[in-house]
Amino acid sequence: MNTNLIGARIKALREERGLSQEDLARLFAFKDRQTVSAIETGERRVSAEELLLAVEKLGVNLEYFTDPFLLAGEGKFSWRQSGVGPQRLSAYERTAGRWIAAFRVIAPQVERATPLLRRSLGLTRQHSFEDAMAAGERFAAEFKLGDVPATKLAETMERQLGILVLMVDALEGVSGAACHLPELDAVLVNRREIAGRRHFDLAHELFHVLTWDAMPPEHVEEPVEVSKNRVEQLANNFASALLMPGRLLERFGDWTALKGGGLVAQLKTAAEALQVTASALKWRLVALGKLPFSVARAIPDPTLRGKAPSKTAVPPLFSKSFMEVIALGLADGRVSVRRLAGLLDLTIDDLHELFQTYRLPSPVEL
Repeated sequence: MNTNLIGARIKALREERGLSQEDLARLFAFKDRQTVSAIETGERRVSAEELLLAVEKLGVNLEYFTDPFLLAGEGKFSWRQSGVGPQRLSAYERTAGRWIAAFRVIAPQVERATPLLRRSLGLTRQHSFEDAMAAGERFAAEFKLGDVPATKLAETMERQLGILVLMVDALEGVSGAACHLPELDAVLVNRREIAGRRHFDLAHELFHVLTWDAMPPEHVEEPVEVSKNRVEQLANNFASALLMPGRLLERFGDWTALKGGGLVAQLKTAAEALQVTASALKWRLVALGKLPFSVARAIPDPTLRGKAPSKTAVPPLFSKSFMEVIALGLADGRVSVRRLAGLLDLTIDDLHELFQTYRLPSPVEL
């Protein structure tokens, strides 16, 4: 096991148990806390005897320190959720961590390593909402997202930015999340949400990935387009501009001339064309000065909702890029079918069907 990884997991466990470095030093009979600090930063190796002592004293399985398909003390998550208790969210975070860890381990083994250099937006908390919107518009233009940016965003994030995108069956109340690791960024989106919500969550989490070092997001945030948190406000403005560039909104005529039912109908039409929610479009028009705030506030969100999505509108689990890496890992013997099925919370039959869904040769023998 990587020395840094063991140290990070010891630190994560210590903090989870509410122990100080002095407490851990006494537990291990070290002479001072500097030894613990050196272990946690990876400067000092942990002996086999010390690892077994950690298992005994901290009450965990040896796999906690040796299992590569685990995230513990290595990554940070930011969740868009509402009404999910901390214990349930923590349990789900561990599950999601296994999916990300599986990709992290297997991808470089099958020559699908993530880019060495990461992109960033260069924005900080001091930048204005207009700066965030300008960045969103530039992103859509520079990456040639076309007339419906929402449809090309996920593939662009994976293929051109090396960001892992996963469509998942999330807990009720969870819209999505971003995960930041030293060597990998990932975005999770609840595939059961309506398309417009999925696309907004994807663009919102992209902002966090591209600005994580400058303004790391909160561990938990509310899944709304209107927020009082400065970083979330910037993320919302970036996402709205990326998905709804001003040039595309001009195709739908003069918004200032529309009123009442005509305005509502046009909001629904434009939102469907751009594959966003009509509510997000409404506030985007306010930000552009094309719709008065008082008019937008007077339009109840329920009147803007379209028809419920059909079952066929739900995208398949995970993503094609993810499943390509998984297939290569299985074919190369990097992981067993049963181990992988367990990591992904799938049956072997489900795993086989998922390869077929993505039109990939299935390495699973039934």
